[in-house]
Amino acid sequence: MLDSINAVLGQVLIVVLLSLGGWFTVRSRFVQFRYFGRMFKVFAGAFRHEEGHVSSFQALALTVAGRVGAGNVAGVAVAIALGGPGAIFWMWVVGLIGMATSFFECSLAQLFKTSEPDCTYRGGPAYYIERGLGMRWMAVLFSILLFFTVLGFLAVQSYTVATSLDDSFGVPVPATASILLVIIGIIIFGGLKRIVEVAEWLVPFMALGYFAIAVVVIAMNISEVPAAFALIFKSTFGLEQAYGGGMGAALLYGVRRGLFSNEAGLGTAPNIAAVAHVRHPADQGMVQALSVFIDTLVLCSCTALIILLSGNFGSESGSGGVIITQSALAGHVGEWGRSFVSIALVLFTFTSIIYNYYLTENCVNYFKEGNRTLLIILRISYLAFLVWSAFQDLSFVFAWSDVSMSLVACVNLIAIVLLFKYGMRLLDDYDRQIKAGIAHPRLNPADFSDIAIDPTAWVEEPDSEYASH
Repeated sequence: MLDSINAVLGQVLIVVLLSLGGWFTVRSRFVQFRYFGRMFKVFAGAFRHEEGHVSSFQALALTVAGRVGAGNVAGVAVAIALGGPGAIFWMWVVGLIGMATSFFECSLAQLFKTSEPDCTYRGGPAYYIERGLGMRWMAVLFSILLFFTVLGFLAVQSYTVATSLDDSFGVPVPATASILLVIIGIIIFGGLKRIVEVAEWLVPFMALGYFAIAVVVIAMNISEVPAAFALIFKSTFGLEQAYGGGMGAALLYGVRRGLFSNEAGLGTAPNIAAVAHVRHPADQGMVQALSVFIDTLVLCSCTALIILLSGNFGSESGSGGVIITQSALAGHVGEWGRSFVSIALVLFTFTSIIYNYYLTENCVNYFKEGNRTLLIILRISYLAFLVWSAFQDLSFVFAWSDVSMSLVACVNLIAIVLLFKYGMRLLDDYDRQIKAGIAHPRLNPADFSDIAIDPTAWVEEPDSEYASH
């Protein structure tokens, strides 16, 4: 039953996400392309850290922790095996379109964020739905759906880590569960600031490490790289005989892989984007759009090239995605490549577990702001579910997670469409300041006094180094 529902919802979600992403791109005058260079300038300034606040880079690191996961290692391999090399082209297309969607949902999360007593912020779809649309029932529905979606994600991630370490290194599942319990417990009981500090250190390390091994593989096979790209384009448009009949499969699996890898439009990333301390919401929108680029155009492409340059991706089409990636890397660098993929998978999944905890906390906090007792109960429950999931056959949980994810995405996308006028106001304000020669645009809360924003979230400390001019 759930599989049938998921099949229908999955197809609908793909069409809606692509259509709206294209619409956001056109209406914003291709914001992800005209500001692509500036994204890196904003990213460079994201390391700026006001005392007591979460920096833009820390929020980016935590978001990348969620976007980058098992799908980057295994999902891309499955897309190639089932849809052919042409799936990678559609994955790129979806990533580029998704950058616009992510820009708007994360800019809106910044605009409607609320200030907390400890100098942090809260925000996300539930907040911009209630404050921007005045529809509390819809915000409640979103929070409930997101909560159960995240639990499904957690179950998948816990099971993946436990089974991967058992299969690759012989680490017993109970031992892995115990280690996760201790380490994750220490991190989440430290609150948001400890969570982002861990992500700030671990995410660049794991992402750069995976990127580095891909660069090594590319360098080792540099003469074959043009042929690999030619294969992608030929199979995309049916010019490669082996995949000519699979154009539909390439489109389907490429689009699905891109959408569910970068999460643009699903309503997860805005919960993290809202916590950053920035001058203008559009700055964080750009940083988050860049995270989509990092996930889909960079890291997913790393996996794709490792596999395509191995030349044996077709022969293992019946294998699991992780096995395909492991075999491909081992063919390039030796058997230690299998262990490298396993370690990368564990790190990607570990950071996703931390990311998903914060999503559950944000859902609970929406209903009861700052209730310490409730947060302690949540943390204990999260850890208990984490351990339990490591031992389970989770086919039902997987199916339910897919259904709830589609539903929560639909709620979020409806909200973005209804709030799009405010997203465009933010972008127009940003454009105006850039054209006026202001190097670092700032949000003036008075310009948005007709909207139910929290003006205390936009009290800017004096900053002569970055002052507008």
